Amino acid sequence: MSEYKENVPKIRFSGFTDAWEQRRLGDVLTEKRRPIKMEDDEEYQLVTVKRRNEGIVSRGYFKGKDILVKNYFEIRTGDYLISKRQVIHGANGIVPKSLDKSIVSNEYLVSIGNKNITTEYWTLISKQPNMYRQFFLSSYGVDIEKLVFDVEDWKKRTIMIPSLPEQEKITLFFQRLDNLITLHQRKLNNVKKLKAGLLQKIFPKDGEDFPEVRFPGFTDAWEQRRLGELAEFSKGSGYTKNDLTEGGSPIVLYGRLYTKYETVINDVDTFVEMKENSVVSEGNEVVVPASGETAEDISRASVIGKSGLILGGDLNIIKSNQEIEPIFLALTISNGTQQKEMSKCAQGKSVVHLHNSDLKQVNLLYPKLEEQQRIGKLFVEIDHLITIHQRKLKHLQEQKKALLQQMFV
Repeated sequence: MSEYKENVPKIRFSGFTDAWEQRRLGDVLTEKRRPIKMEDDEEYQLVTVKRRNEGIVSRGYFKGKDILVKNYFEIRTGDYLISKRQVIHGANGIVPKSLDKSIVSNEYLVSIGNKNITTEYWTLISKQPNMYRQFFLSSYGVDIEKLVFDVEDWKKRTIMIPSLPEQEKITLFFQRLDNLITLHQRKLNNVKKLKAGLLQKIFPKDGEDFPEVRFPGFTDAWEQRRLGELAEFSKGSGYTKNDLTEGGSPIVLYGRLYTKYETVINDVDTFVEMKENSVVSEGNEVVVPASGETAEDISRASVIGKSGLILGGDLNIIKSNQEIEPIFLALTISNGTQQKEMSKCAQGKSVVHLHNSDLKQVNLLYPKLEEQQRIGKLFVEIDHLITIHQRKLKHLQEQKKALLQQMFV
């Protein structure tokens, strides 16, 4: 990697020292028209370019006689499309293999890379947000208005490009990085699917007292009792988002149960200045939101994994007795038959509420303590695996973002 010089990127592969060249888009891209004669009984796949640089998608297959406008053009894999009507919204993209030989109307500018740029390199840089600003903002800093996209003006806009060998090196690097990101995204999705599948089978279905899947050695039917007979109940203290500070005492806010936390909460990223009479965790409390947007959303729970966390307002707090393992309780509240029962108890329209008095009446179906512990441990391990993949994926995505900013001029 080289030191920074004028007209070269901050980070560069070894062996490349020449300055990047400034080229007009018209010098690296060639407008391409492939007119087709449409037959009435033939089927044609039409495509459209989504806004916000989200790529090209199919509009479906249509017979020639059903397509009113006849001046359509064929597109090929690697073609670059711009929607002249929606350019202000960043509607541009590269044609993927799956849409090869589809058709578009003359409302699209279709171009291909020439000898000065590789298709793969153009595919890479055309997806970058800074390219949108460079390609589609006028010299006055105002977006090009709809229906007045000036092709000739666009061709005069400039970009900085390296030699073909350096283009290939950069492209290969980001292809490998993208493959790695895709791999970790796939692993994350697979673990989440595994968790979702197990959650559907490890708790008995309505009207049954045996689950579909259970650990070896456990054969007894699950027992049923009211939750109010198995736990004590309390409420969190009245902190809100307005009380948050950059530092201070860690706090669990009910809204984060929907967006942030898995089954067990050990680490939080929200802090407040502690008030008098605050409710502070001792560890192993099960917390359930007292309000939410829908009855389904509100029927969820997490376990406070350690002491010293402030429990904010709008949290129902459940302290189970020795017969009920807290992690199992949180899981079954969020996923078992109790989840549906709690959803029915939630009251309200625009905002629904769930009270401790409702929770006490929930019929809890549970196995012996040892089986509860095995179930809890399994899902803690799965959540840990999910967290690992999420962190790795986030790290790779941030790494890619940083490199994109430093490997181009």
